[in-house]
Amino acid sequence: MSSFKFTQVDVFTDQPLKGNPLAVVQDADALSDAQMQAFAHWTNLSETTFLLQPTDPAADYRVRIFTPNGELPFAGHPTLGSCHAWLQAGGVPRVRGMVVQQCGVGLVRIRQSETGAAFAAPALKMEPVDDETLDKVLSALGLARERVQASQWLQNGPRWLTLQVDSAETVLSLEPDHNALKDLAEVGVVGPYPEGSPCQFELRAFASVIGVPEDPVTGSLNAGVAQWLIERGVAPRRYTASQGQCLGRAGRVQIEHDGRTLWVGGQSVSCIRGELTL
Repeated sequence: MSSFKFTQVDVFTDQPLKGNPLAVVQDADALSDAQMQAFAHWTNLSETTFLLQPTDPAADYRVRIFTPNGELPFAGHPTLGSCHAWLQAGGVPRVRGMVVQQCGVGLVRIRQSETGAAFAAPALKMEPVDDETLDKVLSALGLARERVQASQWLQNGPRWLTLQVDSAETVLSLEPDHNALKDLAEVGVVGPYPEGSPCQFELRAFASVIGVPEDPVTGSLNAGVAQWLIERGVAPRRYTASQGQCLGRAGRVQIEHDGRTLWVGGQSVSCIRGELTL
């Protein structure tokens, strides 16, 4: 058996036990695919990541991202949490203030700041949602169609069937049938807070199809939602989103569109550091 450095990080928060937890295994090149998947299943977190030597000379490190049931090409909170753990373990980026991560969607830039980090959102593919699928999802959510203002498939690695609803209150009131959702899609729901609120939007993410009934705070969904809403003039170029309230996690996601790049950011805090033996 071999030993590996291990960190558990809470992402999109500055408080331990809030945000979205992530397990990070350092220097994991010796682990097999089966070992990575088995460990991710054992942690039972929404994602577990494994940091590897990059194969692209432009990258600072390579990451593989696993859910309890499979591997993802990209995910947002694992990107920020992995970067946090890599830097904390002594990683030094090639370019000061900018980490470059290699993952299943290619190279992802991560901008460092005094208040955390932000990743450059990957390219987004959008498709309309057909009425039959929409009806099934609304039924599983217990959501009336008149509450829905827009719907769209958003794909930036994960593929989210995303609903824009009338209010944050509607988002928070949802009590989905997770057994029904597991046969349908990964579903994201977003709704606005009243003007003057500390956060502009509330999000929830339901991913029973990959073994995660509700994800506490979801970077990929926030990235796709921001691109979708800003493009349509529904959201400003800079705002704060809330996610995880129904799970007691109180995550905060900072969105900024600088005219060329959408940045999705937040703070991270390490809660557990130790050694993994496999």
